Amino acid sequence: MPRVLLIEDDAAVRDGVTLALRRRGHEVAAAASGEAGLATLPTFRPDIVLLDLMLPGKDGFQVCRLIRAERQLPIIMLTARGDDLDVVLGLEAGADDYIVKPARGEVLEARIRAVLRRTALPADGAPAVAEPGPAPVETYGELAIDRAGLVVAKAGQDLALAPSEMKLLLFLSATPGQVFSRQQLLEHVWEHSYHGDSRLVDACVMRLRTKIEDIPRSPRYVQTVRGFGYRFGPL
Repeated sequence: MPRVLLIEDDAAVRDGVTLALRRRGHEVAAAASGEAGLATLPTFRPDIVLLDLMLPGKDGFQVCRLIRAERQLPIIMLTARGDDLDVVLGLEAGADDYIVKPARGEVLEARIRAVLRRTALPADGAPAVAEPGPAPVETYGELAIDRAGLVVAKAGQDLALAPSEMKLLLFLSATPGQVFSRQQLLEHVWEHSYHGDSRLVDACVMRLRTKIEDIPRSPRYVQTVRGFGYRFGPL
């Protein structure tokens, strides 16, 4: 079962989430502050991080950025209010998803599994099948995409993409020129269509553009089709 690092300063929430996840078989390390959570990362080596936004000392936004600067662990934000600004800022800081507290154990489990599936499966959602010989690397302008190795490079330099950014790019680039609505992307990339939250898509597109585009406001690769959604290219 995935190892979960929970960073949450509210003792009642921390104990409740820890208990719910351990009952479902997860190994959980819980930290009461951002500093303690960051210190736990190298030794615990979690598969995913559940991160409260409103923390003493380093807040959740700062912690998210610090984690992202060094590693591409999946991160799910925990927010008490579901406040639009908090959610958008957290997604822009690099979180892959968010959950509004309080959340039932089955909701936590479902969202953890959905986020982890996005990091483990290829863009079409099917299990990877081994093929003889190395898979070709796709080239689009200065962008090179190695689907088998889950490596994206620009002008020969590997890019550090967060899990949701990688999955979104793989999905869009699998069918260049095809337009997908935000709802379609939620269903295929985030795997929870019931949520219907376009902020996840828009924030991820924004982060991805800052990494792959020369001029993020004039994108060549991930383009907006106004009134419809997003597509990969044409370059």
